[in-house]
Amino acid sequence: MSVVLEYQHVNKSFGEKQVLKDINLQIQSNKIVGLLGKNGSGKSTLFKLANELLTVTSGKILVDGKPLGVASKQVISYLPERTYFDPGLKVSDTIKLFATFYADFDQAKAESLLLDLQLDKNMRLSKMSKGMKEKVQLVLVMSRKAKIYILDEPLGGVDPASRDYILNTILKHFDKDATLLISTHMIADIEKILDEVIFIENGAIILHEAAATLREKEKATIDEIFRRKFYVR
Repeated sequence: MSVVLEYQHVNKSFGEKQVLKDINLQIQSNKIVGLLGKNGSGKSTLFKLANELLTVTSGKILVDGKPLGVASKQVISYLPERTYFDPGLKVSDTIKLFATFYADFDQAKAESLLLDLQLDKNMRLSKMSKGMKEKVQLVLVMSRKAKIYILDEPLGGVDPASRDYILNTILKHFDKDATLLISTHMIADIEKILDEVIFIENGAIILHEAAATLREKEKATIDEIFRRKFYVR
């Protein structure tokens, strides 16, 4: 295994407010990693920096050992917290548009994911629920042959009955040689798939450990451990 994503002394401020504080983090290949923290803890900012949607105030981010740039965009497939596509487009048109941006886009995989998630490719996004739009965005992100998949709250608008189904779909189509970094509030739903967990609080990493080791040490589920650390003081 090798380090595919690394944060070196990364700080991020918006004016006087510091939202990330001296982040030092190494994410290895072949791992499914959960980034867990309360609202406003810095999870989305951490992801946006790796995708150059924000720039660091200080520090450095490396992807495959190289600084951020054209090469990093080619290996990271990113699902943002909010959908950003033209609501007037059909699903099929959205897929065609996305495919023009990424040479590694797998059309056959997209078609398979649409079937798995029971999405109508002739339906317009404007007619879809929030959860359905999120499924479409997930199809696009997971259809790339990327080294790193970064999913920011992929289950946010999805009903509880669909969450297991979506997680199983992600795992089915996830390249086992790649890395999956996922943030969510629904820890109980995703913890079964996690190899590692990262806890972030007030912009600082307070824990990064193998999920199985942490469960054994604490004699509790990841969800229970999270609640103890963040809600029971």
